[in-house]
Amino acid sequence: MSFEDLLLTEPLLLALKTEGYSIPTPIQEKAIPIILHRKDLLGCAQTGTGKTAAFALPILQLLDEDKLQDSGRRVIRALIVTPTRELAIQIRESFAAYGKHTSLRCQVIFGGVPQHSQTIALKNGVDILVATPGRLLDLIDQKFISLNDLSFFVLDEADRMLDMGFIHDVRKIITKLPAKRQSLFFSATMPAEIQKLASTILVNPVKIEIAPIRSTSNLIKQAVYFVDKRDKRPLLIHLLKDCSIASALVFTRTKHGADRVSRDLNKAGVKAASIHGNKSQNARQEALRSFKNKTLRVLVATDLASRGIDVEELSHVINYELPNIPETYIHRIGRTGRAGISGVALSFCDEEEREYLKEINKLTSSRIPVVEDHPFAIRIPSAKYIYEPDSRLAVAGVTR
Repeated sequence: MSFEDLLLTEPLLLALKTEGYSIPTPIQEKAIPIILHRKDLLGCAQTGTGKTAAFALPILQLLDEDKLQDSGRRVIRALIVTPTRELAIQIRESFAAYGKHTSLRCQVIFGGVPQHSQTIALKNGVDILVATPGRLLDLIDQKFISLNDLSFFVLDEADRMLDMGFIHDVRKIITKLPAKRQSLFFSATMPAEIQKLASTILVNPVKIEIAPIRSTSNLIKQAVYFVDKRDKRPLLIHLLKDCSIASALVFTRTKHGADRVSRDLNKAGVKAASIHGNKSQNARQEALRSFKNKTLRVLVATDLASRGIDVEELSHVINYELPNIPETYIHRIGRTGRAGISGVALSFCDEEEREYLKEINKLTSSRIPVVEDHPFAIRIPSAKYIYEPDSRLAVAGVTR
């Protein structure tokens, strides 16, 4: 199937061609016709499946068609709410790229920066607004934003909203939406609280599920290194001596840990920067921009970045610390192995993290291969600490 088969209009097809898109992903193939038929949608899809285009393209098309019939006023007709500033900026960039041959105007708003430039843009007129919950509610309360003319509402990364404590804000936003609207709800997982939230937003939705959370991409080669906690830093530096690691997104569990790893890498001559919630918006954007344009080889991040960072041809993800939630592992490594290009995910596992590894393998029903041949190797633990059922692990040399 091609994008032409999805009955997208010529301005969108021309933009997709410029962006190098030719074949829709499964979620795009399923979601676009549903949205074009103006039905509510409940989408369960993990990051990296192409869901931004799945909702952006049909919204742009419908808004462009509706614009021909309205009075010409530029008011907010589509609202996309997402949990992080990075993801909000990325979604706005996608709307701008796909809608470059339309006259629609998109704006992004988020907290952590002065609001003046954002309110000026809102006063100049906006068709599509991408927002994080806190700043959106602030500007609604200050009367800078009216949602009375809204036609489309998208809640993206709903389970991430729950993890970050935004569900109360989301519920407040819902009370401010017009009853007559088309609503689209996306989440990588569907715990009970998320399903309950969806039921308050959607009306007779069509449900689609793509790439269940238990799966990892076949394009991603995975490996785990058993190592003492004190040896993780020298192991990371040792691995980064390999020039085939063109770019690496390194995950830590804490903000302090991200800063420490970044400092250690720079002292060792590896150009790195950290990105997390305590960084200023300018610092975060500068680090991300440098990483995307390849002037920065390593970006060290907390799980804030496990969704919302989209870097073309990212070669490696390195779990400096394993996450204590197994689903987070899938979100992290999903930053590589995208758009048909292979990637590598390497994980460091110390004594305290062996239970985390067991849960990850249990969730994915797989066995992450162990690299034994490295300078800081420690004894491989018994199989019960690694996966179930009991079986022998293979030794793996990992190349991209």
